[in-house]
Amino acid sequence: METPSNLLLKLSQKLFQNSDEREQFIDCLLHPKAVNPCILWCRDAVKDSPFTVEPALSWQPQFIDRLAIGQKPGQHPLHDQGVYYCLDFSSVFAASTLLTIAPPIELVIDVCASPGGKSIFAWVALQPKLLFSNEVIGKRTAALISNLKRCHIQPAIVLRLDPEILAADIPQMAQVVLVDAPCTGQSLIAKGGKAPGCFHPVTINANANRQKRILANSAPLVAPNGYLSYMTCTYSPEENEQVAAWFLERFPHFQAVEISHLDAYRSRLTNLPCYRMFPQQGLGAGAFTVLFHNRQDGERQAINTSFFNRPGLTVL
Repeated sequence: METPSNLLLKLSQKLFQNSDEREQFIDCLLHPKAVNPCILWCRDAVKDSPFTVEPALSWQPQFIDRLAIGQKPGQHPLHDQGVYYCLDFSSVFAASTLLTIAPPIELVIDVCASPGGKSIFAWVALQPKLLFSNEVIGKRTAALISNLKRCHIQPAIVLRLDPEILAADIPQMAQVVLVDAPCTGQSLIAKGGKAPGCFHPVTINANANRQKRILANSAPLVAPNGYLSYMTCTYSPEENEQVAAWFLERFPHFQAVEISHLDAYRSRLTNLPCYRMFPQQGLGAGAFTVLFHNRQDGERQAINTSFFNRPGLTVL
């Protein structure tokens, strides 16, 4: 039997008090298990789905289907037509905090958007009048634009700006801001992928510092009484609960929101309402999510039309 590294053992000890849970978690990383493929219907679900669909969880959005293991939705013609988007159910879990936000929504900003799954989820769930999908890494913007176009997500604008520039140019304009933060990607291991150095403290700390910078520049984007959704696809507390605590200490006008439909997934590593999915739960590779509410009163700022003249914007 393969032996887990000392770093993985230490992480499991941080995450779980129960030895059985630790063993199940480690086993999922050493021997990745097949999980149900998942699709997000970008338009009304077809009357007779071509797929075998699993029973929905109580909190599962109506526009999401979990499919039987072995189904290959990415190879179906409906995928190429943009009728649905394929994503990991862990992403559905993380983005499901958005289901608690009441419409109408004028503007959603997805700060770290590529390849586009969370942007598409927000567009379907919230039906905003306008979506900004931002991706600062140039080589990742092509996939983002392609997916948004294929799934007919509009009106939407794809940006390629550092969050610091966004904060300076369009402050207090979005009722909803998403930060699906770059992270060590430890959950990739549970998918059978590779994430070199993902358990090393140096890698974890570097990512945590980057996440804090992105959040610090995303907070000014949030309109009064708006929301900031923070999520990762990694397990280390330094990138998750500890980042959330740092954010609230730095921006005390925000408050973490209780998400009742995720009560069963509430993190035991903090008193804050943060939520985790782990691979041994059999739903996905794993995720962390928390929703912050900007308690400041005031009016949402209007977008200066000159912003749309900025070079590098792609209007969909």
